[in-house]
Amino acid sequence: MSESVRCVILRGGTSKGVYLRASDLPADPTLRKNAILSIFGSPDKRQIDGLGGADPLTSKVCIIGPPPADNPRAVGAHLTYTFGQVEIDEPSVDFRSLCGNLTSGVGAFAIWENMVEPVSPVTTVRIYNTNLDRMLTCEVPVEGGRPVEKGDYAIPGVPGTGAKIQVDFADTAGSSTGALLPTGNPMDRLDVPGLGTIDASMVDIGNAHVFVRASDLGMRGTETAAEIDANADLQDTLERIRGHAGVVMGMLDDPDTARETSPAVPMVAMIAPPQDYENVIGQRTVKAEECDFLSRALFMQQMHKTYAGTSTVCTGVASRLPGTIVYEACRPETRDGIEVRFGHPAGVIETEAQVSLDGNDYVVNRATLGRTARRIMEGRVYLP
Repeated sequence: MSESVRCVILRGGTSKGVYLRASDLPADPTLRKNAILSIFGSPDKRQIDGLGGADPLTSKVCIIGPPPADNPRAVGAHLTYTFGQVEIDEPSVDFRSLCGNLTSGVGAFAIWENMVEPVSPVTTVRIYNTNLDRMLTCEVPVEGGRPVEKGDYAIPGVPGTGAKIQVDFADTAGSSTGALLPTGNPMDRLDVPGLGTIDASMVDIGNAHVFVRASDLGMRGTETAAEIDANADLQDTLERIRGHAGVVMGMLDDPDTARETSPAVPMVAMIAPPQDYENVIGQRTVKAEECDFLSRALFMQQMHKTYAGTSTVCTGVASRLPGTIVYEACRPETRDGIEVRFGHPAGVIETEAQVSLDGNDYVVNRATLGRTARRIMEGRVYLP
């Protein structure tokens, strides 16, 4: 008889993941990785023999356990959360990054699983994340001791509406590189072989990102994910930029092996000023006045069909840092506000970003992401 593991499948924001209790997985890292690969059906382009959906946005695992007892960064945490990006056609699970979308589901999962005492109308779940060694705060609406799933909050890229879950990532600033601005500069010049020099802004919150102007790559910034994915030369250029930025930020040793050693982070995004564009998923025209700027983000060597949660937070914060490419593209009249609106391939996303100066260093006071989450199924997954 096949071995089985209890699991819950949750949609968090625009991603879908398999949520597991740490105690249900092997403690040995190699055996744990092999179990996760079996659960997802990797490596296989279709993931036909597992729960993976053959898409980076659905090949994700969240492992939940009790908070560590001896980590000063975890003081006050309700639980520990480890995120894994499961490779589709490679036998690998990347634990170096964080999924902001699925983080919204962690708070709901903890309440469903009775790991946190529910408090109405909102339960604040304090989450210690092992990927970044940082604390996250998740505010989950609760009624009758259970997470509320129905509501009127809409997310571009997700059908219908749901109850708004607020996740604050302010504590994750500098978690990957040691500083919100890894080089100390809001903008640098990257020397990329085959491309030449290009302006880039490197910012580290949620996940480390490198931002470039779409116009510097001959793009408008209004392209669809399908258009960008079909442009092999652009994809190669963006990957080379990502690799070289990773070396400059101290995250990678060799830009030429970035895809093998760290396929998820840093992430790279193309920025453009606000303008009209077609939202092919929502089948409508997004007007320039609806946005403060536009962004297209690469994730796991594919253009994100919507926008990653950690990218939302990092992009929002970058728009509040004078001198960055994102700040440059942002509407001047909105740069001093807290609310940020920017257009991605599937519509307009909103975030809250607030920074202040402490001497010569910027401090992130608020970096939130509004998401919805829904429990899709719970049961046992059988391992081959």
